[in-house]
Amino acid sequence: MLAAEALAGLAVEAGGYYVDATFGRGGHTSLLLQALGREGRVLALDRDPQAIAAGRQRFADEMRLTLVHASFADLGTLVPAHAHDRACRGVLFDLGVSSPQLDDPQRGFSFRADGPLDMRMDPTRGEPVSAWLARAGLDEMRQVIATFGEERFARRVAQAIVAARRAHALTRTGELAALIGAAVRTREPGKHPATRTFQALRMFINDELGQLERGLAGALGALAPGGRLAVISFHSLEDRVVKRFMQRESQIDPALKDLPLVPPGAQPRLKLIGRKSRPASAELQRNPRARSALLRVAERLA
Repeated sequence: MLAAEALAGLAVEAGGYYVDATFGRGGHTSLLLQALGREGRVLALDRDPQAIAAGRQRFADEMRLTLVHASFADLGTLVPAHAHDRACRGVLFDLGVSSPQLDDPQRGFSFRADGPLDMRMDPTRGEPVSAWLARAGLDEMRQVIATFGEERFARRVAQAIVAARRAHALTRTGELAALIGAAVRTREPGKHPATRTFQALRMFINDELGQLERGLAGALGALAPGGRLAVISFHSLEDRVVKRFMQRESQIDPALKDLPLVPPGAQPRLKLIGRKSRPASAELQRNPRARSALLRVAERLA
């Protein structure tokens, strides 16, 4: 999704060092490697151990690629540890859940096929959604669903979950989706009534917005002057974090902007590159999931 646009935004140099912060199944990494010469290198990260295992099999003979099972929230330490003093020329984020994760019922991300109610991007860490739903209070649950899913029937959904768990624990995606479907009064055209709640639970249990904020800060610190930051987001909550971060870092610190001499630490650290980009109609025809994709690009200043 927006692959060509993202690569163009990164302005890839043949001998540069780049970070694919969200490896997935390696689509963007593959394009980066094609654009690089023999001296170019890619560091690819993913929280999902299945993604890393698939990548190591797919790119077994690719010496220019380093794959690491890690969260992009730790970019600030991961890049110095693996770059070996090479200047980082670009960092790419492709946010959200990957198609292999959505399409595997055993991961519990989707309401379209029944599976265990898990939703962890890294199944080796943290707790599954089912464990949180078993203990969360009504108000906490309502707030999570309303905040991360922007669901106007959040209280009704939370009440339905609390009532259902009195009888037995909720452990299956199919049961939760049916419960939400009965609680949500109206449906948005073309959307399953469980869409917003499943999104909210996934984002919450994986701390997606907190991870994104830390990842963006780490990328900014890792980028060399002139290096590019490219971020593909898929809904308004993600894009809001990215937009505010890029705007904040591309302006003089407001508290110091009126000083006759602005100190170096208050100067902008990013320059916005172009306008936000959306997928072309041809890509939308090939891949309807790309309809909400949005790309923003910025460049690291000295």
